[in-house]
Amino acid sequence: MLENNLQQIGLPDKQARIYLACLELGECSIREMAKKAEVKRTTIYDIIDDMITAGFIRTTMRGKKKRFLAAEPSELESIIKKREVLLAQVLPQLNSLNNNGKAKPRVLFYEGKDGLKNVYADTLKYNGEILSFASEHVANILGKDWVESYFKKRVKKEIHVRAIMPATEFLTKEIISKDQAQLRMTKTINPSKYPFSIEINLYGRNKVALMSSKEETAMIIEGEEIFNTLKFIFEFFWDTLPEIEVDKNVAKKPSVL
Repeated sequence: MLENNLQQIGLPDKQARIYLACLELGECSIREMAKKAEVKRTTIYDIIDDMITAGFIRTTMRGKKKRFLAAEPSELESIIKKREVLLAQVLPQLNSLNNNGKAKPRVLFYEGKDGLKNVYADTLKYNGEILSFASEHVANILGKDWVESYFKKRVKKEIHVRAIMPATEFLTKEIISKDQAQLRMTKTINPSKYPFSIEINLYGRNKVALMSSKEETAMIIEGEEIFNTLKFIFEFFWDTLPEIEVDKNVAKKPSVL
């Protein structure tokens, strides 16, 4: 029980046994300490200096021989308080190095067609609307069948999309014309002036997916500040662009900037 308690306040197993052995023996040698603690002498030589530095063990001399003493139990409280003070001093530096905090964005990288598919699949793991700067290149790389399958999964999950995309012939005929059935609202830009090819999806309240189908690379950024800023940019363009007139789920000629 005492060994377990000492381990909980920061003494590893063997150090706890050595401290208790010294406490019972009083002034002792390494040999006596090793026998009482049931720890090899070579092991004690490896760790005794650390215990002395930490204050758990003290040394004295009897003639030319070094002897060892356990710190008084009442001194343990002082040792622990010193550790608490040290922790308080280094805590700001530790926090500055911490990459797991919520305040810092997390970035995940993906490569290849499977990587692109994994990123698109991630957009379907969350409820709520997807905001998308879309392009036609994903269909060229992953294939129309895969794109249709993705749309079907999204519709089944009742995930709606607002998309801004170039009004290319392919997107107009194959994608925008199916907006209603695919739970999507689209606004378009002039493909000759703004031929962007990278797709950006905002979803899940704090996730931004950037996909380059041409280069077959993608990344997911998890960060509220980045997400919110890009959402403001999307909403700005969305409010600026005109609506597309749709007749019986078939898009007329899109209005473009």
